[in-house]
Amino acid sequence: MSDWNTRTKLIHEGIRRSQYGEMAEAIFLTQGFVYDSAEQAQARFVKVGDDEFIYARYGNPTTRMFEDRMAAIEGTEDAFATASGMAAVNGALFSILKAGDHVVAARALFGSCLYVLELLGRFGVEVTLVDGLSLDQWRAVVRPGTRAVFFESVSNPTLEVIDIRAVAEIAHAAGALVIVDNVFATPVFSRAVDQGADVVVYSTTKHIDGGGRALGGVVCGTREYIRGPLETYMKHTGGAMSPFHAWIMLNGMQTLDLRVRAQTANAEALARALDGHPKVARVIYPGLDSHPQHALAIAQMGAGGTMVSAEITGGQEAAFRFLNALQIVKISNNLGDAKSIVTHPATTTHQRLPQDQKDLLGITPGLVRISLGIEDGRDLVADVLAALDAV
Repeated sequence: MSDWNTRTKLIHEGIRRSQYGEMAEAIFLTQGFVYDSAEQAQARFVKVGDDEFIYARYGNPTTRMFEDRMAAIEGTEDAFATASGMAAVNGALFSILKAGDHVVAARALFGSCLYVLELLGRFGVEVTLVDGLSLDQWRAVVRPGTRAVFFESVSNPTLEVIDIRAVAEIAHAAGALVIVDNVFATPVFSRAVDQGADVVVYSTTKHIDGGGRALGGVVCGTREYIRGPLETYMKHTGGAMSPFHAWIMLNGMQTLDLRVRAQTANAEALARALDGHPKVARVIYPGLDSHPQHALAIAQMGAGGTMVSAEITGGQEAAFRFLNALQIVKISNNLGDAKSIVTHPATTTHQRLPQDQKDLLGITPGLVRISLGIEDGRDLVADVLAALDAV
């Protein structure tokens, strides 16, 4: 299986068939498991075998199929599926940090990720935020004893691309764990582990489901980390993924490569159509030569990704007119869906940030974030250009 290419692994990796030999992945929709004897129950609570289960919060055959498939795609030894993307971020950090530890994070993060870091600070963890693009800032604050570094490989919503390999070298020299939120890169374009990431986190709600159906998350890493501190934390705090949602994710993975490549083609076409438009002050897309980290994005991911951000001339009022005039692209705060979605970050996903932080991150009143779906690209470009006429 290790010699299979990504598209093959996305369909066949990790399948566990029952005695019935079912073709599709089975849903083991059960919260508990029966033991043949009291002695067997006792033994299982001492040590769980590779194909043994105790309770759905600890593990489930359907969920394990999804975890095995994600680990195979990401190139890690193991993975743990969680109830949401934020459960994955929370577990990846809280499971290894304690009062007195030091963590360094990029300041350009999703609002809920910043809240988790605030919460860590309340419990005595020292948190330092840096400009993720500045290697000098990483070098200045990462120190011997720093427990972990955390960043989005492509930031939300301004699409800054952080040099995973360079930051990992700085972190590893100090003995720190490198935790990467890789949602915008997607598992299709991810090479995070090869570039030095120790732990890779996804919100599977996004591209992995791809149909806007279910919440989910996953943490990928070494078996020692996943089945050690992370699993212990997650199973006792209740953040595990449900078997039904794991089944949805498994089915989503079968078309993941096809969808993400189609979404990326649409994103590039839209970015080029918007570039230089008189009603667009700036277009942010890593696949454009004009993007400050274009060369890094192509070297790191091989593509520009599925997301385009654009600043509409005229601020919030103009941005709202643009959003309200769209017909195909829907207003929502999700991303990575088969349907195209537009968001106004300053008033939704990042609205709780103080204005000075929004200004620092470039989240302006006119900024919109567009997640491209798999509709016909010509229709999407026409829809967006027509909406700009309303600005």
